Amino acid sequence: MLKGSIVAIITPFKDDILDEENYRKLINYHLKNGTNGVVPGGTTGESPTLSHTEHKKIIESAVAECKGKIPVIAGTGSNSTDEAVDLSRYAEKAGSDALLVVTPYYNKPTQEGLYQHYKKINDSVGIPIIIYNIPSRSVIDMSVDTMAKLYELKNIVGVKDATGDLNRVDQQLKAMGKDFIQLTGNDDNALEFNKRGGIGSISVTANVAAKLTSDFQKACVDDLKKAKEIDNLLQPLHSSLFIESNPSPVKYAASLLGLCNPSVRLPLVEIRDETKKKVSEALKVAKLL
Repeated sequence: MLKGSIVAIITPFKDDILDEENYRKLINYHLKNGTNGVVPGGTTGESPTLSHTEHKKIIESAVAECKGKIPVIAGTGSNSTDEAVDLSRYAEKAGSDALLVVTPYYNKPTQEGLYQHYKKINDSVGIPIIIYNIPSRSVIDMSVDTMAKLYELKNIVGVKDATGDLNRVDQQLKAMGKDFIQLTGNDDNALEFNKRGGIGSISVTANVAAKLTSDFQKACVDDLKKAKEIDNLLQPLHSSLFIESNPSPVKYAASLLGLCNPSVRLPLVEIRDETKKKVSEALKVAKLL
């Protein structure tokens, strides 16, 4: 169920207010273009600057629009365990198929603290949980041993690995086995990640290249030559979308494709002119513009 091209979907704003109508349109864009799952309320969805009401609203909207056609994996992480539990319970009640829970940022918990954080969330819900391990944003790195211990719990099923370390795929496969779901959080390493045992990505690039990223993930299973060809087309785009802080570049790319406006919430700002040029050029290389 949780595999292939899963989009970490952007949250559109209009005059700094959640644009619910356009959010629903974005989800339908993914339904029409082969995306295999939607993550509302992740980092790419600007969760740190969403109010609790807005966060819950985008989860509800994703569930309502997807209508069971593709899974909704709600981003419900927080550096407050009680807040993560509350949001996770809400997402489950709203009809989410699974949860994406980021490692607590800023607090810098120990490995035991990480274990207890996820255990409390696990014990509070009844749907699958994907661990989101992203040391570059949260400072701490969940060890493979801690992950293996968490995998013994009833709802922990996999990881979104944004360490950028491909050796972790091998280590996690060895420790947890092939049934442990491994999804990359780095679009640029998706080909090698899948070759080593991954089964998909939670993607930023999918926001603006839904069909290409979906075709790429299918080709990773069926036709490696085709997968390499698509990967070559997408690599400049992957790079350009991280020249400045995500999701500012991908929102600009989406605006060029008429998907939404480029507005982000402070402390993020719209990208510089030189970055805009690189994003535009990368879209042309991928034959999207």
